[in-house]
Order: sequence, then C-alpha cells, then structure tokens
Amino acid sequence: MNICVFCSAADLDDRYVTPAREFAERIGKGGHTLVWGGSDTGLMKVMADGVQEAGGKLLGVSVEFLADKARAGADEMVITKDLAERKAQLLARADAVVVMVGGTGTLDEATEILELRKHGMHSKPVVLLNTAGFYDGLKSQFERMAAEGFLPVPLADLVHFAEDGAGALAYLEQQAGI
Repeated sequence: MNICVFCSAADLDDRYVTPAREFAERIGKGGHTLVWGGSDTGLMKVMADGVQEAGGKLLGVSVEFLADKARAGADEMVITKDLAERKAQLLARADAVVVMVGGTGTLDEATEILELRKHGMHSKPVVLLNTAGFYDGLKSQFERMAAEGFLPVPLADLVHFAEDGAGALAYLEQQAGI
C-alpha cells in the first residue's frame, strides 16, 4: 500500500519523534511505500529513515523551492512547480493518507484532503494520528462541526482518529482488506 504521510519538516521533541520512528518501522516492515513531501529534514527525515531501514520504499514529492532539501536516496523523487501541484501528486500516488503532527503546511494539506473527500473527489481512507494529544483541539472542532450540521457526511466517514501508529496502520490495512 502507498501511504501518504503529511508531517513536519521541523526537528521536534522526542514525544513526537519516537512514535514517528515506530510508525515508520511498521510501514516499512509491512512492505508499504511511504509517499511523503520528500524532505530530508525533521520529522519527514525520521519517517523516511525508519521506513527505508525497515525495508519499505520511499516515493517523495517535493517542490521546486524546496528541492535542495529533497532526500537523495529515495526510490523515486518527483519535483513539482508549486504546493498545489505537490498536494495533487501526493494524493494521486497514495492509497491512503495519514496526517501526523505538523504546522500550517500540514494543516493545509489535511484540510484540503478532507475537503476533497467530503465532496467525493477521492475515497481514500484518511487518518489523523493524534500523537501526544496533538490534534485534541482539532478533533473537538470536527465533532462540533458534525454536531452542528456543518459536515454533510458523518465524521467517521470523513476521518479516523488514531492515538498511535499501530492503530493508524491497523485501520488502513483493514480498510484495504489486508
């Protein structure tokens, strides 16, 4: 399975790095491919290192203005002209999406992917990986949106919340019939 992971390119605290390493190892050992932003920095590097070391493949999708940060040892690296094309390529090359901790770029990617899913533009499973409660506030906001009628589909049909990588991968494999 090609698993797109949106996450930070920043160097982060161990409370985020350790679970990311564990998740990456599970992806690699499961024989899956990491589809990611292609960066060889921060949490993106942690994910790529872990997947590759565990035997998985790497499919990076970077963008021209970040091409100097792209991972040299990826199995495949695509360079897009802008962020919109990058997001489209990431989704097109993925069978499933996992949103990990990140900043405004990650939040932008997550909301676009969910908006496309809401409108039936894709049916790929989407998981918000709520490491260390990072997305508790967002989860509450989504629950409020659902309760107050802002979502035309049930929240559970839009996104799955997982507390750890094991739960995220188990959900994705179940959705894929693996």
